[in-house]
Amino acid sequence: MCVLLLLVLFGTSRYMTASAKHKGKKVWCVAAPDNDLATLLKKEGFVLKRAEDNSTLLKRAPKGAAVLLLGDGSSQVQQLSQDELDLIQQKQLRVFADFMLLPGATAETHVAGFERVVVTEKTGSLNPMDLLTVNRARYFEAQPVRPVMVLARVAGFDDAVFGLEDTPTHPLVDCPLENLYVSTACLSEFSKLRLMPENRWQAFWEAMLSELTGREVRFETWPTRVWPAYSAHQQLPDTAKVHAVRKGVDWFWSGHFLVHPSWKADYLEKYQSTEPPVGPELPDDALTGDGSLGILEGHCSAINTDGHQTYRYSLRTDVHGESAMALTLAGRLLGQERYNQVAHNLIDYALKESTVGPRSDPSSPLYGLVSWGFSTDYQRGVYYGDDNARFLLGALLAAHLLKEHCWDGKLRAAIDANFETTGMDGFRGPRLEERDILNNGREFYQKRHLVDPHPHYESWMWAVYLWLYSQTGEQKYLDLSEKGISQTMAVYPDGWRWTNGIQQERGRMVLPLAWLYRISPTDEHKAWLNRIVADLKANQAECGAIREELGDPSKGDFGGPRRNADYGGNEAPLIYKNGDPVADMLYTSNFAFFGLNEAARATGDPAIREMTERLADFLVRIQACSQSAPGVDGAWFRAFNYRDWNWWASNADAGWGNLSTLTGWIQSWIVGTLAMMQMNTSYWELTQKAP
Repeated sequence: MCVLLLLVLFGTSRYMTASAKHKGKKVWCVAAPDNDLATLLKKEGFVLKRAEDNSTLLKRAPKGAAVLLLGDGSSQVQQLSQDELDLIQQKQLRVFADFMLLPGATAETHVAGFERVVVTEKTGSLNPMDLLTVNRARYFEAQPVRPVMVLARVAGFDDAVFGLEDTPTHPLVDCPLENLYVSTACLSEFSKLRLMPENRWQAFWEAMLSELTGREVRFETWPTRVWPAYSAHQQLPDTAKVHAVRKGVDWFWSGHFLVHPSWKADYLEKYQSTEPPVGPELPDDALTGDGSLGILEGHCSAINTDGHQTYRYSLRTDVHGESAMALTLAGRLLGQERYNQVAHNLIDYALKESTVGPRSDPSSPLYGLVSWGFSTDYQRGVYYGDDNARFLLGALLAAHLLKEHCWDGKLRAAIDANFETTGMDGFRGPRLEERDILNNGREFYQKRHLVDPHPHYESWMWAVYLWLYSQTGEQKYLDLSEKGISQTMAVYPDGWRWTNGIQQERGRMVLPLAWLYRISPTDEHKAWLNRIVADLKANQAECGAIREELGDPSKGDFGGPRRNADYGGNEAPLIYKNGDPVADMLYTSNFAFFGLNEAARATGDPAIREMTERLADFLVRIQACSQSAPGVDGAWFRAFNYRDWNWWASNADAGWGNLSTLTGWIQSWIVGTLAMMQMNTSYWELTQKAP
């Protein structure tokens, strides 16, 4: 069972130990029986004087009373009547009215997109320009009088760094009359709606209750629907890592990511061709497939108005190989044979779907290439070398553990197709398009001089070639890989291109350097590996997290927003500036973790082993736990804020934000590496004999 230090179970949420600090404080309240704020106040010792409707409550409440009008649980906009407003003024009541229209006002509701909450008036410990989020909440427009918080599309990590002057604002909390606060979205259901960051919403409600009651309020409890498995300093049980592997691979089932015939038409086929390919979360009682119809990509970062995250209904080739790897490794560690059949089915399905047409014709220049995905024709015509590499690495290991040879021909053809579309200097570029390959032929790519020191796109295919050299002894695979690696290391760091940060490029480079040292343990190769590992270690926090870092802006594909309007417009890093306390499990920590384990096993260096163990501990601690949101129970999200120990980050990425999950990129490399570490082995050691 997941444990969070000092938290105890309360309903479907977790609370710190309650106290009687607020015992006897009266609050007059209209709220649904399970309203989060009302439940919290009762738990904290407040006396709630309830009524069924606003009018009755306002008539009963004594002069100067603290009043919460939180709605009836219907999630519908409420409205104060003029008589109710008059009562508030006549009795000098101190009122917070949640999701409430003023008398005579009309409003159409909207759904928040990339807008975040910006504090505009100091509220307790919250300062102007501090940032929070209401996710994809429903809100209505209103004419503000004294706005306390607004919704706006703004750049920044903890605060709106460019202010509000160049971006539209929408009032969220306003003070239209003395002692009357109204919100244009539901804020009292903060746990159900997963409002973040929780420490700031706690500070907001403490300030509001202090204002309403006239006495300082400090909550000693706070409910949360999703929490990290362990605190930063809690001693991990001996079974923690095995438990994390088990939960991590069982998440494929609890999240219903394995496509099942019963919902394929209503969900996968309905949403996979939309742009973006997103749709609602599958029902909790949905059936889970056996891998023969594929596996979904994972969650989007968006949390809808019901507190559930949207799914990415996309079938990507890389995800299938990666997931198969995680399943077979977990199966070996845990003795679970059922994982192996699903892994076998995933590779069968991926190779069938991604190599159809000219990709299976030996006379075509496309022969052997593995398409990016197979949900749309567009995906079928795009070939990312990095995605091909991760599919291959996953499928090759799964094939070895399954002792399966039926895919040997297609997997070898896929490696050679990538090799034969790589230039003379060892670089292939980020991606190739089908139409260009058909027009140019393979020889065009083999003979071109391209130097692209960009490890995110190039480095793991070098690792694949190094692995194939170890299996076959064919010198060409070693020579081309070493050529690309050598030129890349020669210009580190100033000459490197980076995608979402320079840290992820370091994380990706560890694997080919570790395997090059396996093959050719020279002083130079060890020095290259040590340099990259040392720079990663320089950014490893005490808790084991690897902090994200941006590089030279002129070399980045997706840097941070340079103005408010850029926020949410493209792929983006999780930080605004270097020093922001965030680790990235999509682009950096996941791949660095796998590479570091390979490096530690290759070199026997205790310093690298210790760094890897610290990262493993961190990853085990931040695995998501939930009883009321089974779709994320056992997952790792993209972001983790190790300062505040939550999932808050700059959520500027248009497609894969801070709460994204990925069955392949994130989940599989973490689960797989944890499993190998528990078995005291590495990918290289497990695959010393070709499948």
